[in-house]
Amino acid sequence: MAEISSSLEDYIEAVYNIYIRENKVKAVEVARLLNVSRASVTEALQKLEQLGLINYGHYGTISITEEGVKKAKEVIKKHITLAEFFENILGVEHELAEETACKIEHIIDNRILKKLEKHIKECTLAKK
Repeated sequence: MAEISSSLEDYIEAVYNIYIRENKVKAVEVARLLNVSRASVTEALQKLEQLGLINYGHYGTISITEEGVKKAKEVIKKHITLAEFFENILGVEHELAEETACKIEHIIDNRILKKLEKHIKECTLAKK
């Protein structure tokens, strides 16, 4: 799976989350969710389409491809793992944990993520 910029990761995650919630996606909804201009959304969606992550019709709805779903789930998994580590292991307040996870999810190496997942699992088992 091709690496994409952190900005495009935010867009594919937004498209996926809107699709899961509403079963359809429009560019205006992505703009609202990410609090960005329609022009920025259009540019990002065109790039995501070129990468084969979405199908984008300028006046219609946006659909996410199988590859797009995989990429979105990968980003979401990183976010959840990081937020869980910050909040449940380190005791960071929820909002700060979420905010920080959102920033780090784009740059964390998968080898580190795997170690975090293992550590979280071990800590969870130790608490039982």
